[in-house]
Amino acid sequence: MIRPRFTFRRASALLLAALLTGCGTTKMTDSPRAATEMLLVSQAIDYAVAKMDFSALSEQPVFLDTTPLDKDVIDKGYVISLVRQQLLAHGALIQEDRTRAIYVVELRAGAIGTDRHSVMVGTPAVSLPSVVPGLPTSIPEIALMKKNDQRGVAKIGVFAYNRVTGRALWQSGTVEGESQSKDLWVFGTGPFSRGTIRNRTELAGEPIPTPSDLLGTHGDKDKSVTPAAGTAREQFFPNSTLSAPPLPVPASAGAVTGGAILVNTPLVR
Repeated sequence: MIRPRFTFRRASALLLAALLTGCGTTKMTDSPRAATEMLLVSQAIDYAVAKMDFSALSEQPVFLDTTPLDKDVIDKGYVISLVRQQLLAHGALIQEDRTRAIYVVELRAGAIGTDRHSVMVGTPAVSLPSVVPGLPTSIPEIALMKKNDQRGVAKIGVFAYNRVTGRALWQSGTVEGESQSKDLWVFGTGPFSRGTIRNRTELAGEPIPTPSDLLGTHGDKDKSVTPAAGTAREQFFPNSTLSAPPLPVPASAGAVTGGAILVNTPLVR
C-alpha cells in the first residue's frame, strides 16, 4: 500500500485554511424611541415654529422664559433651541440674564406627540386553545390590504411682554404643525411608505425608481411632500458682526434703590 506523501504544498494549504477559519458577531440594538416617531415629532415642531414671526422684537434685548414647558414634554430641548433660533433669525438680542432684558418671551406647548390609525382588510392573528398536543395554536395574520397612518402634532404658543412695565407687546396665537407618515401593504407586499418625512415613495425602506431615474433625468419630487420649514435650511446672517445696542443696567449699579430696571432705556450710555 502506497501512502501519499505529505508535501510542503499540502501543509501550506492546511495552514492557510486554519488561519482563514473564524467567526464574527455584530451587535445590533434599537433606540428607546423609533426613528420614525422622532422624525414626525421634530418635523411637526419645525413647521409650527417656522410660522412664528418675531419681527416685533427685532433689535430688542429678549429673555426666553421656558418655565411653562412641562419637564415631561417630548423633545423639550429641541423646542427651546428652535424658538431661540427663530428669535435670533428675526434680529432679537437674546439675554441669558433676565434682568438684562427689556422683553420676556414666554413659551408654552399645548401638544407634542404622535397619533396612529390602522386599517386592515383580511384575517387578524388568532390564538386558539390547545386541543391536540403538538399542533400549532396560533394563526398568523392574513392581510389582503393593510394601511398604517401615523402623524406628528405640535401645538405651540408664545407671547412677549415688557418686563419693566408689565404691558403686553405681542402674541403669536396658537400655532400648529403636523407631519405624516403613511405605510401600505398589498397582498403582503410592502410597506409602501410616503409622507412629509419621506423625500419620495419608498418600498421597504428603499426609494422606488421613477421613470426619470431609469432614463437618467431628474424630475420633481413626490408631490405629497410638504416643503421644508425655513428653520431647517442653511442661512447666514449678515448682521452678525454688528455691535449690540446699549443694554439696560441694573439700578443697583448706579446706587439707585427700587426695581432692577427703572426705565425702558439704558441708564448709562
